[in-house]
This record gives sequence, C-alpha cells and structure tokens, in this order.
Amino acid sequence: MTNWEYARLEYRSAGTLGTDRFMDWTATFHHPGGVLRWGTDERFDDLRHLNRAGAAGWQAYDRAVIHVKDEPHRLSSVTYSMRRPIPADLP
Repeated sequence: MTNWEYARLEYRSAGTLGTDRFMDWTATFHHPGGVLRWGTDERFDDLRHLNRAGAAGWQAYDRAVIHVKDEPHRLSSVTYSMRRPIPADLP
C-alpha cells in the first residue's frame, strides 16, 4: 500500500490597483514542511510552478478556480491539490 503526503499550490492574482490588477500572480506552496513563497509573475504562468513541484516528485490530482464576482472572464485564483508517495522504510 502507498502512503501519501499532501500539498497545495495556490496561484493567486496579486494586484489590487489599476487596469492591470489581475495581471500579476503570486505562487505559494503549502506542504508538510511549511509554506514557501515561490515568487510573483508578471503574467499568468502556472506551468513553471507546476514543473517545479513535479521535479520534486509532486503530482497534481485536482484543480479548483475562483473567478472575480460579476466578471466571469476574470480569473482570481487557481489552487492545485498535490500528493507524492512517502518512501517506505526498507527492513
């Protein structure tokens, strides 16, 4: 049987002012060891962060999105649920 550890990658719109307020995106990685800020991007580019998590052995198994109220064309945040197997102790 495989034992898993779980994490979450939150990719959120960072801006609050101006016409480009939904253009900057902040990546935050929550895992059993704590919270890591993975930086802010000038545009939506979650693939870079997903590849970073994948290189560390994490698998994305769910994705949830939140849109800005009354503006369905504006994406506000994307959350990825992730997991990776915990290595079994060998006797």
